[in-house]
Amino acid sequence: MSSALLALAGAASSDLPSLGRSPSLLRADAANVLATMAASLAGPGEGPIHMRLADRFGRPEAADDLRCALVLLADHELNVSTFTARVAASTGAALSAGALAALAALSGPLHGRASITIEALVEDTQAADAPISSALRDWLDEGRAVPGFGHRLYPHGDVRAEALLSRLTLPPTYAEFRVAAEDLVGEIPNVDFALAALTAVHNLPRTAPIEVFALARSVGWLAHMIEQAETGSIIRPRARYTGLKPPVP
Repeated sequence: MSSALLALAGAASSDLPSLGRSPSLLRADAANVLATMAASLAGPGEGPIHMRLADRFGRPEAADDLRCALVLLADHELNVSTFTARVAASTGAALSAGALAALAALSGPLHGRASITIEALVEDTQAADAPISSALRDWLDEGRAVPGFGHRLYPHGDVRAEALLSRLTLPPTYAEFRVAAEDLVGEIPNVDFALAALTAVHNLPRTAPIEVFALARSVGWLAHMIEQAETGSIIRPRARYTGLKPPVP
């Protein structure tokens, strides 16, 4: 992630604003931003991004599953990072600057880093001197939610997780964790759990989930920013004061 943040910051310092640029030039800018992201996170080269990622991870057999994840995660409506990208683009900022802002938003533990939290929790429950279900009960007793299960936009299940998990044979620990969490939480896995499982199945680096997430979602960010730039309007929400009113003299 740090390499992508630095690369985008460098590009944003010199790239032209998106305001007043033709659609063809905006698309060319978007291609350059995506190339910058791919070089930073998947490594240099001209081949397909999923192949470059697999080579960089040293797991060529993971290429098809990585491609599936990239496609599934390319866009997800106005999530936090995408909305951030659109707000930046609405000011006329360069597409690279908007992507930088979006990547910063993605770095939060409630967004792009959720899968890393899941990996850590699975490891903790595995190391506990008790069944995984007991460890999860202790976790819930402490008032902490189990990450990776349920999604407010998918009350009947995250279709992205379903598609990715259907390709994977879960390691025993993840399979047991899934059963225990579904029983105790009453929800089924979301895509954050699926990314953590993908990482475990192919023994990818710990940072793989957020890197895959960032690479995939950058395509969606760029499409949203081009659309926003073409509207020529700024996103400026209003705030309404709802606190105590000062006393009338």
